Amino acid sequence: MLKLHLGEMTLEHFMEHYWQQKPVVFRRGFANFTDLISPDELAGLACEAEVESRLIYQKDGQWQAESGPFESYAHLGEQDWTLVVQAVDHWSADVAKLVEPFSFLPKWRLDDVMISYATPGGGVGPHIDLYDVFICQGSGRRRWRVGDRGEHRQFPAHAALLHTEPFDAMIDVEMLAGDILYIPPGFPHEGVTLEHSMSFSVGFRSKSASDLLSGLADYVIDQELGTALISDPKRSIHTHQGQIDARDFAMIKAHLLTIMQDDQLLADFSGRYFSRTKCALDLQAVEEPYDAAELLDNLQRHPLTRTGGLRCFYLDASIEQGICYVNGERFEFGPACQSAVLALCDHDGLDFDLLQTGLQDAGFLDALTQWVNEGYWYF
Repeated sequence: MLKLHLGEMTLEHFMEHYWQQKPVVFRRGFANFTDLISPDELAGLACEAEVESRLIYQKDGQWQAESGPFESYAHLGEQDWTLVVQAVDHWSADVAKLVEPFSFLPKWRLDDVMISYATPGGGVGPHIDLYDVFICQGSGRRRWRVGDRGEHRQFPAHAALLHTEPFDAMIDVEMLAGDILYIPPGFPHEGVTLEHSMSFSVGFRSKSASDLLSGLADYVIDQELGTALISDPKRSIHTHQGQIDARDFAMIKAHLLTIMQDDQLLADFSGRYFSRTKCALDLQAVEEPYDAAELLDNLQRHPLTRTGGLRCFYLDASIEQGICYVNGERFEFGPACQSAVLALCDHDGLDFDLLQTGLQDAGFLDALTQWVNEGYWYF
């Protein structure tokens, strides 16, 4: 099992003084770290249409970016190119284990585990990310430079690559196997590979107000909510037709706030929205579907493992009703299933004892059986 080492620093100190505030390097953050997937296996994943991948390189001094799937890499040569594959934790159980050491952060903030393989001179150019990232160095060496937050001009080096202007480095470090570089949003950075190398990036995303409002609007429309019209009986005579006066503005604002102040609606939206995956899952449906009795019998002898990347959440406001959200869907199992729902969402591995209260409920057992048959959990 991978164990995170922060040297003299505690997790509490990191969260208080570094998280979303400033970058830091942890030497040998993972002791004796070895690649969790081979370069050949990574290249093979990038050949699959369901997997999001990119090749980034320079040609005649110009940056180039291609999206997968890829059929061959032979034409690229032995230097100055990088293969980037998103959400590898969805496709490799070994890579998915890299998420566990960062469990001091909630999974609703987790984005994915991105892996890059680069030849000497390879990189993606100087850029700024809008998410937190822990870059874990695997095999090989890579030099990283990180600048300070500020007014950095960004420009498209390619239609698919947004770069930033040159910056002064506050961190300039050569990363070796097991070293970890944490970079918060907004800090310009650039990595250049010194020899054939692998980097494993655990990203944590946030959402802008515009993203959330867009998602909320879609949810309200899909659920046919918020359909009541503005109503203003017995209104006073209006003397300026072109005016939206203070009273009318307050009425418009209040009408919108009926949605924003509905805690049940917002909780349901949040659970569905954040449990939805942005990348495909590697769902291996069983050849012979289980019925509930077969599943129960098997679970008494073998644990279940959640497939990589599957997102399952509950909220404080509704967990007493046994409500949870799995891959964008809402499920309500009742108060008696509360402890089973907590286990379902909090643990990647499940056994009979953890789920015992839920397994006595026909609705919970039927849902678990369906999830296993669809490949969400597997023995």
